[in-house]
Amino acid sequence: MNTPTPFRAFRIHNDAAGYRAGVETMASADALSTGEVLVKAAYSSVNYKDALAGTGQGKILRQFPLNGGIDVAGHVLASTDPAFREGDAVLCTGSGLSETRDGGYSEMIRLEAKNTITIPAGLDLRESMVLGTAGFTAALALYRMLQNDQRPDMGPIVITGASGGVGTLGIDIFSRAGFEVHAITGKTDHADFLSSLGATKIISRKELHWGQRPLEAASWAGALDNVGGETLAGLTRCIIPYGNIASCGMAGGHELATTVMPFIIRGVSLLGIASAGTARAVREQVWQRLASDWKPAHLGRIGNREIGLDGLADVFPTMLAGDSFGRTVVKL
Repeated sequence: MNTPTPFRAFRIHNDAAGYRAGVETMASADALSTGEVLVKAAYSSVNYKDALAGTGQGKILRQFPLNGGIDVAGHVLASTDPAFREGDAVLCTGSGLSETRDGGYSEMIRLEAKNTITIPAGLDLRESMVLGTAGFTAALALYRMLQNDQRPDMGPIVITGASGGVGTLGIDIFSRAGFEVHAITGKTDHADFLSSLGATKIISRKELHWGQRPLEAASWAGALDNVGGETLAGLTRCIIPYGNIASCGMAGGHELATTVMPFIIRGVSLLGIASAGTARAVREQVWQRLASDWKPAHLGRIGNREIGLDGLADVFPTMLAGDSFGRTVVKL
C-alpha cells in the first residue's frame, strides 16, 4: 500500500506560522491518512465547504495539516480490502475528507473501505465529480422526500439557491424524476439556463415576498432549500398540506424563526439532509439512481469549468462572494 512516489496536493496548515494553504509536493503515500484503499485521484470538485476550508473563513478542518477537498474520484492502486481491486473506478464524498482526514485535492489519496463507493455503470469519473457532494445532496433530498410520500402529482417543487451547484443539479435531478420544478435565484440573468435544465418557472429572490402570517397561501408541494434563515422560514408558510421541505444549506443564515403552525395544521415535514454522514447502504442506492434514472441530462453544461490544483486559490473567493455558477471540476 505504500509508495515512495512523490505527488502534489493542496495542503492546509494552521500552526504557529498561521493559517495557510497551497499546493505542495508530498514525498510518498506514507504521509497520507490511513485507509484500506489507495487511489490515484483523477477528479475532485469545488464546494462551498471547500472554499471555507481553503481560505480559513470557516472552521471545517478538525486537525492540521490536511489535504483539502471533500470529494474525489479515481482508480484503485492497491487495497487490503477484497471488495476493491486494482483499477476499479471509485469515488468518495464527505465521510471526513478535508475534516478529519486527507481530502481529494491530491494526486493520491487513501480512503477507508467503508466509505469508498464503486462508481456504478452509467457514470464516468468526471461525471461523478460534476455531481460530487452537490449532486449527491440534491439526490439524497429527493430520496428522503420520496420516502416521506412526496409525489409529482401533488404539485411543483421549488428549489432555492437555484444557480449554485446543489440548485442546478437539483433542477435537473427532480425534473428527471418527473417533478415540475420552480427555481428561486438572485441571478435572474441565468434564467434561460435554469429553464434549459428543466425549471418551468424562474422567481427572482429580490422580488419574492413571503408574507408574515404563520400560514400563507400554499404555493408549492415541496421544496429543496439551500439557503436557510428567512428563506427557509418563508417556505414553511407556503407548502401545501403534507408536503416536504428538504433543508441542506445555510447560505442565508443558520437560524430559523417560524411557528409550529405549518407542522401541526398542514402537516408539513422538515427533512434534514446530512449528506456527509449518510449510511453506506443509502449512499449506494442514491449513487445507483444518479447513474441511471436520476442522472442529470445536462452534466456537461453544469460542469462548466475545469481547473487544476493551481487554480483552487482563485476559485475560492469567487464562490464565497456568491459569484460562482454551476460546478467547478478539479482535474488532478
